[in-house]
Formats: sequence, structure tokens, C-alpha cells
Amino acid sequence: METFTGLRMRQFEGLLRAVRERGGDGPRTGRPWCLPLADRVLVVGVYYRTNLTMRQLAPLFGVSPATVCRVIERLGRVLAIEPVRRPADATDRFCGSWTAR
Repeated sequence: METFTGLRMRQFEGLLRAVRERGGDGPRTGRPWCLPLADRVLVVGVYYRTNLTMRQLAPLFGVSPATVCRVIERLGRVLAIEPVRRPADATDRFCGSWTAR
């Protein structure tokens, strides 16, 4: 797990839990995914970590390149981390410390 995603198993489980909470499993309408959610999260993690193409990832997971593309399109947005908001004065303090020298 860590070799392909850079995450320890405990970290991956936390990520999987966060994806479920954010609605990453999606609505239960339409055709079901051919991969379970854990494998779909793994596909996205391997894609971003290794820079393998969708054509290279497809046989690793036993699916088509189109499926890999759909998984990355769907879960890539769910896995995106929102930027941390910092108070405006934190920036002023940082910049101010450099100008004081």
C-alpha cells in the first residue's frame, strides 16, 4: 500500500472513511461500479502518486481504461483538499518578521 500510494494502511483507512463521509460512494442509482470503493480510492491514489497512465492502470485493476478515467474524474474531486484558510494577520506577521531584519 505505502509503495503505491505513499500512505500507511491506517492513513488509507482514514482517507477511505473521509471519502465515504463526503459522498464518494455516490448515489445508489444506475449501474453499480465494477470496483469497490476501497479499490477506486486506491486507483486514484496510485494514479497521482506514480503518474502511470490510465492505460497502464487498467490491467493492474482488471478494468478498462475508460473505467479508470471515470473513477479518477469522480473521486479526484472528492479527494481534493480544500486550502487551509489563515487569518489575514498571520500573513502580516510572517512578512513583517522578514522586513524587520
